[in-house]
Amino acid sequence: MFDLVTVGHFAIDLISSPKITTPKPTLGGPPTYVSVAAKKLDAKVSVISKVGEDFSSRHIAWLNTNGVDSSGLKRIKGASTTRFILKYADWKRQLQLKSRAPPILPEDIPNSLRAKVVHIAPVANEISRKLVDKMRTLTKVLSLDPQGFVREFDIDGNGHLKRWHDQQILEQIDLYKSSSSEIRMVTGLADLQLAMEKIHDYGAKTVIVTRGMKGSKLLFEGKLYDIPACKPKIVRDPTGAGDAFIGAFLAEYVKGKDPVSCACTGSASSSFVVEGVGPEVFGEKEEIYARASKIYGKM
Repeated sequence: MFDLVTVGHFAIDLISSPKITTPKPTLGGPPTYVSVAAKKLDAKVSVISKVGEDFSSRHIAWLNTNGVDSSGLKRIKGASTTRFILKYADWKRQLQLKSRAPPILPEDIPNSLRAKVVHIAPVANEISRKLVDKMRTLTKVLSLDPQGFVREFDIDGNGHLKRWHDQQILEQIDLYKSSSSEIRMVTGLADLQLAMEKIHDYGAKTVIVTRGMKGSKLLFEGKLYDIPACKPKIVRDPTGAGDAFIGAFLAEYVKGKDPVSCACTGSASSSFVVEGVGPEVFGEKEEIYARASKIYGKM
């Protein structure tokens, strides 16, 4: 029994920005950031993912060293790992898909798998409705980040947001997390509160929208909360911040903590991630709790 299993593609990211003078490939994707952020808070974590033959054994060793169970990671012969080029300027990101690993199929999931929470987190349409249906049977809490569902890529791999709506998936979700631009693509609503309420009406008990340095919004038991952003010492790279947020949130959620406290811990975790490039900095448990307590005390 795992506390948290993240389902989605690992990625190899090449990140550039005015603060990154020499871009280099780094390990990325939701399974990286969600899992390690949760593990820092003592969650037992695993992943379900597919990569290509180009996925280095050093990455697997790094995951194992950081306490991430990689038994559900499949390296596919003749395939390539999902790779992105990410370019940041003035907090805006350009995303380009260079290669994509094979989709994750229902038959890739062992029937013996059990988790307190399963987090569905596609990055490039690698997850199907049938896979979501299967994961629903293996957990009491199903969480969704729809970022990979609301992306489309042109012939050059340039990523753009698209409208996505799958009611059958949304009605199975207990906990929803996305950015403000993504929830608009899912609901078709420009008003953020109305969009969150629409997701809640489908059945999600908890709805979270992350907004970068503006903090996040949490809808729980009919009440909307504004969660402040924790202030990082320095901002070097925002990649993975949202994934670290939900990883830390879910790690606390499975302990039975209230969602406002969980969200404050998520905010603290993400504030550490932006201090490094790629998955360099996550913060240790006591550091994360110290930052979280500063904003929780203001709620």
